[in-house]
Amino acid sequence: MATISTLEIENTESLVDTSKWVEGQVIANHHWTRWLYSLQVEATEVTFEAGQFGRLGLIINGEFVTRSYSFVNPPNKPHLEFYSIIVSEGSLSPRLAELKSGDKVWLFRKAAGFLVLSQIQTTDTLWMLSTGTAIGPFLSILQTQEPWQRYSKIVLAHSVRTSEELVYQDLIQILYKQYPDQFIMVPLVSREECEGAIYGRITTSITDGRMAQYTGLTIDEKLSQVMICGNPDMVRDTTALLKEKGLTENRRRHPGQISVEKYW
Repeated sequence: MATISTLEIENTESLVDTSKWVEGQVIANHHWTRWLYSLQVEATEVTFEAGQFGRLGLIINGEFVTRSYSFVNPPNKPHLEFYSIIVSEGSLSPRLAELKSGDKVWLFRKAAGFLVLSQIQTTDTLWMLSTGTAIGPFLSILQTQEPWQRYSKIVLAHSVRTSEELVYQDLIQILYKQYPDQFIMVPLVSREECEGAIYGRITTSITDGRMAQYTGLTIDEKLSQVMICGNPDMVRDTTALLKEKGLTENRRRHPGQISVEKYW
């Protein structure tokens, strides 16, 4: 059995503020593809609202390296889950991807972020537009009761490059079965043809009408709330496109229809 040296303990104490960080234990690390993985962690005293992001950290080469990751699980689940991509030139994500059951990882006690239902109005249709790993916070929200109680229809659009990146299909099928009259899933694949998915990007599918045709719904300033999460280019372009349709960004003092979060 491995032992922890006094030097290692002292080094940890000097690098990590334990009043703000808590040590968690890895439960599982599921690899979807060569680059995509979901890390499940057991940790106490970590609080968040569905849609928010937390922070993970590891001590690497004598430095405490941290990064923000959205929660995939809802707040009432005992295990925390984070969906991520390996950034080959990054210092943290490759190490997180290598963690195994029983390994330790640091988590920030308090979450952050405003891509949450408490910040948006109730309307007829809730649109959740995501790219890549940014589907995570929407899955967290959809595993709570609140969206299904507040919106007649919920559209989750997930844009990826290849079909193997259309992850969490088991969870999506559960949502279909639980809310068959409310839930609409829109997969989009941009680099290959995929049966059942729209070929192309979110902005293109909105502009050319394929999103409306697929869902049977249109994004309307009076009937829609739109949550956008993904790479900065998609967030920028989609926001601009929706503003042309008359929608406005959601502000605390000036409620609108568009809520955004950039995913790096």
